[in-house]
Amino acid sequence: MNFPSNLKYTKDHEWIRVEGNEAYVGITDYAQNELGEIVYVDITSQGETLEAGEAFGTIEAVKTVSELFMPVSGEVLEVNAGLESKPELVNEDAYCQGWLIRIALSAVDEPDALMSASEYESSI
Repeated sequence: MNFPSNLKYTKDHEWIRVEGNEAYVGITDYAQNELGEIVYVDITSQGETLEAGEAFGTIEAVKTVSELFMPVSGEVLEVNAGLESKPELVNEDAYCQGWLIRIALSAVDEPDALMSASEYESSI
């Protein structure tokens, strides 16, 4: 399993990569592996401001559908348009091309409370 050290992680298996006042969010390599082949990503929260822990969409694999949760509070600025035609990008490249949403952070220090790569790896 791959857990990049420049990311922060949640107990719900989302990752966040902070870039200034914005951040990218996706699911971890562990999560995509557990779900299996991703066939559909449904995110309809673009333009909404959500609190940490609120669902921002769902991800569908061959045998299951899972909710996606905000790792921190913020406004959903963009949904990865590439996933509409190629949801399998989440399986192929969970941390780069398979990102799910880009958000504007409500509080820049909020990601500091999330798990580091080593803490996340220990938790699974």
